[in-house]
Parts: sequence; structure tokens; C-alpha cells
Amino acid sequence: MLVRVLTLFMTLPLGWASGPSKPVQVAQVKVLSTMVADPAGLGEWGFAAVVNVDGQRLLVDTGARPETVLRNAAELKVELANIADVLLTHHHLDHTAGLLTLRRQLTKSNLAALSRVHVARGMFDSRRDRPGGPEANPMIGVRAEFEATGGRFIEHASPAQVFPGVWITGPVPRVHPERNWSGSRQIRGPDGRWQEDTLPEDQSLVLDTPQGLVLISGCGHAGIINTLEHARHFLRPAPVLAAVGGFHLFAASDSHLEWTAARLRQFGLRLFLGAHCTGIEATYRLRTLTGLNRKSAAVAAVGAEFDWKQGLRPGVISR
Repeated sequence: MLVRVLTLFMTLPLGWASGPSKPVQVAQVKVLSTMVADPAGLGEWGFAAVVNVDGQRLLVDTGARPETVLRNAAELKVELANIADVLLTHHHLDHTAGLLTLRRQLTKSNLAALSRVHVARGMFDSRRDRPGGPEANPMIGVRAEFEATGGRFIEHASPAQVFPGVWITGPVPRVHPERNWSGSRQIRGPDGRWQEDTLPEDQSLVLDTPQGLVLISGCGHAGIINTLEHARHFLRPAPVLAAVGGFHLFAASDSHLEWTAARLRQFGLRLFLGAHCTGIEATYRLRTLTGLNRKSAAVAAVGAEFDWKQGLRPGVISR
């Protein structure tokens, strides 16, 4: 009987949580991987966060090193073995390197742990660092190893509701030229030709709360404004209660930060927790430009929390 129940649990169709969005009543986010350790945990150039919504739990990204999220979760006393769903925001190793380690370790106590991984179309496309170079997308190899454990990938070509009020954006339309990526990598297009890798699979998580939308981003390579406009289009044109995670603004120019802040003000942004590649200086600049303060905008540390009813708990070093 246990095997039958477990098998059913692992093979539920994507549409099991379909239907109109219903605002969530409990929404909490805890950062498990970012650069600043405070005082518990290990810092790294990476991102991961655990999301709790109305009794449902989901892991967003898995950190940059195989053991970081596992060790930080243990030190922070965060249980991960009862989480079945993972959202990987894009293919870069600083967001995906912990997946196999977490899956193998957590299945020792629960075979369904991290068994469903949500990715966007383009996640497994071929990449190279230079013309004529070798394959550079680590997720191609990870896919086979992960599926060998009994887990499965769910690929999204459009927005999807994974729990009531919890939405995956899928690929984000690039309406504004935010160009929040770096490097000269190439991706093989549908026609077989190599072209600039703009991270077409970049996606985020959006929570629909009574006070507005909450965006949880890994790197925001599609652009925070593109992503928020996309969410407000497919979900509802609600104010933006909070933006949490990495937004790849560490190298942004002053003019770009000013433009971004002006749009965030238009969206009614109330809380901002900048982790990973957002950048420390960029976070402080956005705080000033959006009219927020130390309580409503901060740099995230390992263990930093967002609660839609209680606000931000960024950590001692980040207050």
C-alpha cells in the first residue's frame, strides 16, 4: 500500500493544482544559499530558498556547491525531506549544483523528496562557451542522473499554477532590453544555428497574496521589470508586495538602476530582499531610489526570511 501511495504521489499530473488563482494566506521564504553568512551557515556565489505557502512547500534553486544547501538547512534546522517540488530558475551551476546531492541524501528518509523539478523550455538546450567549444550545459548530464533516481523534470512553456496561489512564470517575454546576463556563451537555436545565449529558460516564482504579488527570483536574467510585467499580465495587475532573491544588478549602471527603481515605484513595491547577484551597492541604491528604508529593503544573508504578514528578517549583518 505504501508503494502504491508513493507512486501515485510521484506521478501526479501537472494540472492537479490548476484553476483560477486564489490568494494565499500564509507565505514565507527563507534563504538557504547566498553570499553573506549571518552568523550561521555557509556563504557562496549561489542561490536557494525554501518557500512555505499555506502548508505547501517548495525549494527554489539548489545552490552553487553540492553540499551548501544541505549543510545550511541542517544548521538552520530547516526540514527539506518533506518537499517534493523544486523550481530551477535556469541552468547555471550556481543554482543547480546541489540538486543531485540533495535528492540522493533526502531520499534516504523519503523517496518522494525533491522528486518533481520544474524547469522552463530551453533548460536542456545545447550551449558552448566559445565557437567550436565543448558542451557547456551541465543540466544535460544532470538530467540523466536525476531521472535515474526516479525523479522527473516538468518543462514549462507558459505560466503554470503548481499550488493554489503559487505560480511559475515559465519563459519571460523580453519586452524591455534589460539584458541581465553576462558573458559570451552561445546556445543552439531551434534551427540548429548557434546564437547568443540570452538565458531563454529563465523563470521565477510568483505568490498571489491578498496584499499583492511576491516575486522570488534566482538571478532575474530575464529582467525584474520584464518578469513583473509578465506576472501582472498573466495573473492580475496587482501591486508588488515584495521582490526576493537574485536580480543580476550588481554591475548595472546608475541609469539602469534609476529606470528599474522608477518602474518598481509604479508597481507599488513595498519590500525588497536582494540576494546573490543583486549586488550590495545595487540593493542600497534601489532602496534609496524606491523610497524604501532599512526595514523594508535589505541585503539577504543565509537564513534571511520574508513573511508577507511580518515583513523582512534579513539577518543581523544586514539590518
